Amino acid sequence: MKTPIPSQKEIVRRWHLLDAQGVVLGRLATQAAILLMGKHKPNYTPFLDMGDHVVVINAAKVRVTGKKEDQKIYRHHTGYPGGLKEIAFRKLRATHPERIVFDAIAGMLPKTKLGKRMLRKLRVYAGDKHPHQGQRPVPVTVPA
Repeated sequence: MKTPIPSQKEIVRRWHLLDAQGVVLGRLATQAAILLMGKHKPNYTPFLDMGDHVVVINAAKVRVTGKKEDQKIYRHHTGYPGGLKEIAFRKLRATHPERIVFDAIAGMLPKTKLGKRMLRKLRVYAGDKHPHQGQRPVPVTVPA
């Protein structure tokens, strides 16, 4: 007996809407990563992009636990000598709140070409408005 492997035509992609208001960042990122990878589907295949589209709204109102609000630092390197850049969580929330949620979700996806394809199906917005009403995204509740 052979294992059935779905073709690209058989993969059905749906749209999901996650509201980040008052939700813990890690729990939100986990739920979004599961939807992007397609692990919630019965025909999940690890080496195929089976995931759905995810829209996250209210990224500016996401909650973090402990002292992360004061102590968490985001770092990246420009590629030039001495190019290590650091920005505090509080400052990043004030300037680019959608980047906080985007980075958390990106960290939970595979670090391969497949992971990059999955990440293209993620849209994060700081406020409660988004331009994807035409796709009729289904609201998903994130467990507390």
